[in-house]
Amino acid sequence: MNKVANTSAELARSEGPTRTDEFAQRLKKRYRAERNFRLLGQSAIVFSVAVLVFLLGNMLINGIGGFQRAELAVPVDFPESGITGDEISLTAPSAIQTLEMQGMPGIVQRFAEQALGEEGAAQLSDDAWRDVASALTADPSLMERSQTFHLPASSDLAAGLAGEGSAEMQALAGQLASDGKLSENWDMGFMSRSDATSPQQVGIWGALKGSILTMLVTLALAFPIGVLAALYLEEYAPKNRWTDLIEVSINNLAAVPSIIFGLLGLAVFLAIFPNYRSAPLIGGLTLALMTMPVIVISGRNAIKAVPPSIRDGALAVGASPIQVVFHHVLPLALPGMLTGTIIGMARALGETAPLLMIGMRAFVATPPDGFTSPATVLPVQIFLWSDEIDRGFVERTSAAIIVLLLFLLLMNGLAIYLRNKFEKTW
Repeated sequence: MNKVANTSAELARSEGPTRTDEFAQRLKKRYRAERNFRLLGQSAIVFSVAVLVFLLGNMLINGIGGFQRAELAVPVDFPESGITGDEISLTAPSAIQTLEMQGMPGIVQRFAEQALGEEGAAQLSDDAWRDVASALTADPSLMERSQTFHLPASSDLAAGLAGEGSAEMQALAGQLASDGKLSENWDMGFMSRSDATSPQQVGIWGALKGSILTMLVTLALAFPIGVLAALYLEEYAPKNRWTDLIEVSINNLAAVPSIIFGLLGLAVFLAIFPNYRSAPLIGGLTLALMTMPVIVISGRNAIKAVPPSIRDGALAVGASPIQVVFHHVLPLALPGMLTGTIIGMARALGETAPLLMIGMRAFVATPPDGFTSPATVLPVQIFLWSDEIDRGFVERTSAAIIVLLLFLLLMNGLAIYLRNKFEKTW
């Protein structure tokens, strides 16, 4: 018997593996397909990274100029200006109006003509005196000395400094720059001012505050309602045709174009609250309707991912059904729910169409005081600035996009931190 087995093994070794030409061709084709697929995957990643780098690089290059503005150096001698006032009056809420009544615009214009000449002073921004008045109210001790202020220039002079516009304006900008009276400086007020008609005076704080208030309303409504709806549909709702209809409706709502929600907000919320047009409250209600289906769908998927053994073990030690849901299932499903919330809130932050429908495209020169004050949001502000003719708004638009991206990263970073904090393993 052993002799027969040894003979069979020797024959198998002598013959070797069977490798026909057809088999070798198929093997080579399979290896080639694997290499091509790997190269396609790597190419897709490289292309995606290249597009992202190009987009961010383009925004940074254009946006750097948006954080700067052309400014004229104007020395103001307050003891000789004729302005009067003490520390109490200069720090009062109506101090800027009082300074205007004392002739602050004309005084700043007079000192500008002395320093820049009539032609240069004519290119000072109309509201430049407000910067002087704000500095004086912030530091009343300026009344006792002279101070040089860097005040915003006109849009034409700023374009001339950038090498654009008329030849006369370019020549004037070059002369003032060579004399050290005109320069491009970082505009720290861009983050603290609101919308304006001149690109030299605009700021992003009003739109940023409006976005923050709108997102707070959206999160306060969409997250708890979405989580509770997901818990009910997955843990308590009976399985019948009505729940199937609800599930189909929620899935369809998640794919509805955002402008439809804007029409809904226009027809319902503004009919109930007609005096709150363009308010963060109405904007948050509209975006909450759009975000809620995403949170419900992701919440249900997260609840389904919780192992049944968690429920069985909790019931076995005497926990009630509601204790099982809120003490065991919900904490384990919360990270997945937060992931859906991140996606929904990121989509809501970048939406423009539904907010345009409810009137949040109004010109708002002051930041909103609360949830019912007129406001705009960052995407709408970017949309409005991009439609302006003045080239100065192009750089301001890119700067606003950078602020929007940073706000989005900050919001998502906070959500990811909370998700990781509540994440549990079993």
